[in-house]
Amino acid sequence: LSRTSLSLSRLLSVSAFADAVRTSLGPRGMDKMIQDENGEVLITNDGATILTKMKCFHPAAKMMQELSKAQDVEAGDGTTSVVVLAGSILDSTRNLLAKGIHPTMIAESFLRATTEAEKILESIAIPVDLTDRETLVHAATTCLSSKVVSSDSQILAPIAVDATLKVIDPDTAHNVDINENIRVVQQVGGTVEDTELVNGLVFPKVSSNGPTNITNAKIGLIQFCLSAPKTDLENNVVISEYAQMDRILREERKYILKMCKKIKETGCNVLLVQKSILRDATNDLSLHFLAKMKIMVITDVERQDIEFISKTVGCKPVAHIDSFTEDRLGSAGLVEQVSMGAGRVTKVTGCPNQGQTVTVLVRGSNKLVLGEAERSLHDAFCVIRCLVKKRFLIVGGGAPEAELALRLEQYAKTLPGEAQFCVKAFAQALEVVPYTLSENAGLNAIEIVTELRRQHKLGNAQSGINVRSGKISDLKDENVFQPLLVTLSAITLASETVRMLLKIDDMCASI
Repeated sequence: LSRTSLSLSRLLSVSAFADAVRTSLGPRGMDKMIQDENGEVLITNDGATILTKMKCFHPAAKMMQELSKAQDVEAGDGTTSVVVLAGSILDSTRNLLAKGIHPTMIAESFLRATTEAEKILESIAIPVDLTDRETLVHAATTCLSSKVVSSDSQILAPIAVDATLKVIDPDTAHNVDINENIRVVQQVGGTVEDTELVNGLVFPKVSSNGPTNITNAKIGLIQFCLSAPKTDLENNVVISEYAQMDRILREERKYILKMCKKIKETGCNVLLVQKSILRDATNDLSLHFLAKMKIMVITDVERQDIEFISKTVGCKPVAHIDSFTEDRLGSAGLVEQVSMGAGRVTKVTGCPNQGQTVTVLVRGSNKLVLGEAERSLHDAFCVIRCLVKKRFLIVGGGAPEAELALRLEQYAKTLPGEAQFCVKAFAQALEVVPYTLSENAGLNAIEIVTELRRQHKLGNAQSGINVRSGKISDLKDENVFQPLLVTLSAITLASETVRMLLKIDDMCASI
């Protein structure tokens, strides 16, 4: 391929990717229905999810997938915006290359523009205090407004804020470990409005027999099996007489009863059993004995949840029955089974030694709604995490991009020669965000963006597109906020990816 063909190939592949998710941008963006090779259906408008599920073959398109993942890791939100921005910035290079400007000069000018953009964004940012819960809720609501569950944002946003603030110390925290300290449990039945925050644990599994409600619970967590032992290798035991069979059953019964008595002696009345892949973690006999001893059993606890459970109830996992002692037990005020829709869940609340952990119980009419509600909540958690990492807000609605476009054009006039053309092209490319927002809202995009430019030239830096009224308004008064880190990260990552693509002049296959 010639270098011109390669450049065109990159432009087309990235533009195709950007166009695929562009209609999902903003509060009036459309959703995508994705069907995988197994026939499973997924409905979402989350950019990272859409791009992850897409199959692509062109290397430049794969870079867009990685770009979206990078934005998801860094900020958690803005995964659609970053791809749309990258597509627009790369598209702006077409005219620059046609003018004969060298790709290296374009890349260097884009770097200067990005550095200046960071300074401009920080100059228009609004400081935020983590004790100002109302402002944090507004930021989370703005994030959720573009999701499938946007109609329930008034319920989900406060839950996301309270959950995130509960697992940190606002005065000293500089980051939030969402995956380790916040658990989201899905339960089919009810609606998203029934979603609740639980200060404790929620298990979708319930005890098949035995007690269903225990106060002042002593909780044990075991990683060994309450079933008959097996040989390490696959062997067969040949039985020729009924007496031998009776002896095996008697020994098995004695073995399991001894373990159950040992558990009972410690004062344990709630037993959590880790899932086992080698053999059955429990059997009917062990469950029968434990039920007789008034011990509630919750089985199939996932391995990745062990640390979270230990931090929440203060128990220590036990790998062998001989190590199961009273000092390894955790405690909780109440463990109860609660009926919810077609199923039941087990709630553990009132933990006196609870660490900085919290559980969100998500409700929904079907698995598609539950999956999207969980992804939306994760984005809302990430928005609050962004504010913990960098405690500044900016308004949304395309206002920061419009202000950047205006001020970067002014900055371009101070630069000599070719750099002026390049920075001006970068500035104009940023207007794709307000243009797309108005287009997706069914507004006259040219009219709206022109009015937006006029307002920003008059010095109204907080003016943005109000998709509800279909007009330009002061979004600070409308409480449309987003973290500074989201926009900062999107522009930085998009610019970096475009600069990398610009410096590629040949493509060859490895053997």
